[in-house]
Amino acid sequence: MVDVHSAAGVQVPDSTLANEATQLVRDSTSDLIYDHSRRVYFFGSLQGRNRDLSFDPELLYVAAMFHDLGLGEPFHDSGRRFEVDGADEARRFLQARSVPEDSIRRVWTAIALHTTPGIPEFLEPEVALVTAGVETDVLGIGYHEISEAERSAVVALHPRPDFKNRILGAFTDGVRPKPETAFGNVKADVLAHYVPGFERGDFVRTILDSPWPE
Repeated sequence: MVDVHSAAGVQVPDSTLANEATQLVRDSTSDLIYDHSRRVYFFGSLQGRNRDLSFDPELLYVAAMFHDLGLGEPFHDSGRRFEVDGADEARRFLQARSVPEDSIRRVWTAIALHTTPGIPEFLEPEVALVTAGVETDVLGIGYHEISEAERSAVVALHPRPDFKNRILGAFTDGVRPKPETAFGNVKADVLAHYVPGFERGDFVRTILDSPWPE
């Protein structure tokens, strides 16, 4: 029988909070996002081990599980970046369970910044490791820092069939309805590839065309 609570020496927290997070994400997202989110937790934990970081597994798990929730249809007309939508949902979830405010802040920041490279690595371990897990699973950054046996164990538990194309499709579907939220971040690349007629925002033009006379 497969142990769905551990892989590669990493254990999923067995707590009411973690179990309720699992159930919520399982019920409200696709298999693609669910499996990806779980892999982000496992890979983030493994990268934390490699970097000798001390982190709260429960907070890392909740942040990993919620990090792509904002791609879902309920948020398509929010007008906000999907990262913020997911972070706000996680905050509501944690506040309803009387989690301390500092812990909520860490989870919110981890989710909100997970597509903003160059910053999370300098913040709290939970923030850094959500991004590290995402980078490993989506971009292959740190791929060789995790052993083949560890990668295989995680993927055996949460497979990634045609993952590259399917996750790009999920990104496109999640951001297409609010293209303005792609300005200045990596999702503009996704829309440029997959949405005909998308016009990328230009930071320089925004400055030059501002109402200021000089």
